Amino acid sequence: MAKITLHRVDNDFLLEAKNVVGSTIKMDGNPEIGGHNLGMRPLETMIAALGGCSSIDVIMILKKQRQQIDSYDVEIEYERDQKQEPALITQIHVKFIIKGKVDEDKLQKAIELSLEKYCTVAKMLEKTAKITSSYQIN
Repeated sequence: MAKITLHRVDNDFLLEAKNVVGSTIKMDGNPEIGGHNLGMRPLETMIAALGGCSSIDVIMILKKQRQQIDSYDVEIEYERDQKQEPALITQIHVKFIIKGKVDEDKLQKAIELSLEKYCTVAKMLEKTAKITSSYQIN
């Protein structure tokens, strides 16, 4: 079984999450509730996890196809239903921005495979959110 531990860093909401190899992420609450903007919000870490999970898939697929990636970025926008409690994520758009010698069809297929089949985070988030994607090759 995998394990993540969280440690409260200050007297408010700043938390440090740590995995078994010592990698960390800081999370904090919104200043409206007493947080200090010293880390990502927990929901933002989940959105970042979507970007990380799908990126690992896309990069791995493109590398296996011997595509040349000179730079790689992802931008993710999302919307929440603020009328509900909790305010669930309802829309997510993932934009992949790649520079290099990458075949457009191969990139499009890699993104599809990741978001529709391989990325565990995407499969969990699709239960409440519509996930769309786009790409840009520079």
